Amino acid sequence: MSAPESAGSGSKLIATVEDLLAHAREMEAEAAERYDDLADQMEVHNNHEVARLFRKLAAIEAKHIAAVEALGDGLELPELKPWEYAWKNESPEAPEVDEVHYLMTPYHVISIALEHEKQAVDFFDGVVANSTDSRLRETAEHLAEEERGHVRLLEEWLARFPEPDAGWDEDPDPPYMHE
Repeated sequence: MSAPESAGSGSKLIATVEDLLAHAREMEAEAAERYDDLADQMEVHNNHEVARLFRKLAAIEAKHIAAVEALGDGLELPELKPWEYAWKNESPEAPEVDEVHYLMTPYHVISIALEHEKQAVDFFDGVVANSTDSRLRETAEHLAEEERGHVRLLEEWLARFPEPDAGWDEDPDPPYMHE
């Protein structure tokens, strides 16, 4: 019996559709949770427009969770532990806290979301490229195409907002940060 194929971008092997869907579900869940957390942070800083946009992204990601679960209907998806995922630290789709700034604009939010959707595409494309199992490849191709649709949508959104001028993050009286 040969060793399972490596599919994905981290150390975990993705060898089954169930494993792939468990990864996809977690990707969407981490993104939804992170966007909600970032919305909370922006509300604290009275950046309500950005907070609303992060909440909207969280709601969209929640719909994506449901779509992934629908793909897995009738399958028993594994409950993976954090260290069992194919990514090293963070899900490809979840923005990192250090990517945000309390003075950021919708342009920045959409740019960050766009970058992470592209990383999700790359993740699923990696599964396609590293698998010879036709069912796994087909499911990964479907998920990659869904993410490409998200990329196109965010590109359309981004076109609605002007890129902020240099110095957008300058604040003569920044908030006091407790250590």
